[in-house]
Amino acid sequence: MNIDQNSKPPIKSTHESTIKLTQTVQKGGCAAKIAATELRQILSQVRFPANNKNVLVDGRTMDDAGIYKVSDQVALVQTLDFFTPIVDSPYLFGKIAAANALSDVYAMGGRPQTSMAILAFPLMTMDTSVGVEILQGASDIITESKSVFVGGHSIDDDTLKFGLSVTGYVHPEKIWTNAKCQVGDLLILTKPIGTGAATAALKKGMVSESDIADAIESMTQINNVIDFLSDDDIAQIHSGTDLTGFGLAGHSMQMAKASHVSFEIDIEKVPLFRNFQEFVQQGCVTKANRTNREYTQSNINLAALNNELKFEDMQQLFDPQTSGGLFLSVHPKGADQVLKSILNQFPHSAVIGRVVPEQSEALILKR
Repeated sequence: MNIDQNSKPPIKSTHESTIKLTQTVQKGGCAAKIAATELRQILSQVRFPANNKNVLVDGRTMDDAGIYKVSDQVALVQTLDFFTPIVDSPYLFGKIAAANALSDVYAMGGRPQTSMAILAFPLMTMDTSVGVEILQGASDIITESKSVFVGGHSIDDDTLKFGLSVTGYVHPEKIWTNAKCQVGDLLILTKPIGTGAATAALKKGMVSESDIADAIESMTQINNVIDFLSDDDIAQIHSGTDLTGFGLAGHSMQMAKASHVSFEIDIEKVPLFRNFQEFVQQGCVTKANRTNREYTQSNINLAALNNELKFEDMQQLFDPQTSGGLFLSVHPKGADQVLKSILNQFPHSAVIGRVVPEQSEALILKR
């Protein structure tokens, strides 16, 4: 489902940068994540501490954040995220990195409270004004989230990297883990797919930031759905995650496996950014597209499509997202109201599938 956002106002920065940040790195944004297969191999060899009764969510299900119970009413949501530049403008890079880090708290059903910056900065090759712009962009997004910027840590490094460590609050009985999907639930995606292809086109010099304003605006939008949902809406949401570097296929597969179910996804209902297919046809794909395919392909059932799928359709599954949308598993009787509650803030939200009993493959594709 292609989306045209030509009517959107131009993306603005506080000043024109003389340096194109995307040209200073080999890969940017969440596409720079360690491939999921390699990450699992690394984690499988680490001896983690014994379970603590107050730890409600840890890394065992590849969830978005850790949850630590403080009381019967309050649990801490803890996460961190950082990456290399995905756009050229320092101010926009700061906004995107901050929105992406805050997203993990929203994906767990929580609200951010405090943020701390993680900055690796190449002092020998970049003017410190670039750092000012990045931090200002992050500060503006943190302020928008109604949380507090309390400090951080910086090092002098050869490659620019930026992100946040974020702490939030959630009620212990209202956590959206990725492991609580229920058969019959409908699957809602709140943002279009395609930030990987759009920013790959930017890095190749095929487009300017204004040409991919739809994707940039989406990446700078915080995933705050919680403030637009009633208590009844929240009770209808059984499970959730956000889409980042492992793409729609990777994060869907992890969520389905954690919940011991399968997902049936209608690929024609997946919202896409304008020009996504054109970018893909022109070779605007990342290494992460390949590693995401390798990670998930044995868990994708194409039988309903006669085992055929166009190259562009496959790439919407594997395209690595940066500050992508929330992916929510919602009781079928509450899905319409949840959509109605968030559509003003997330106008491209759509039901793209449903939860079915566990099968041999985690993802079943249909049209």
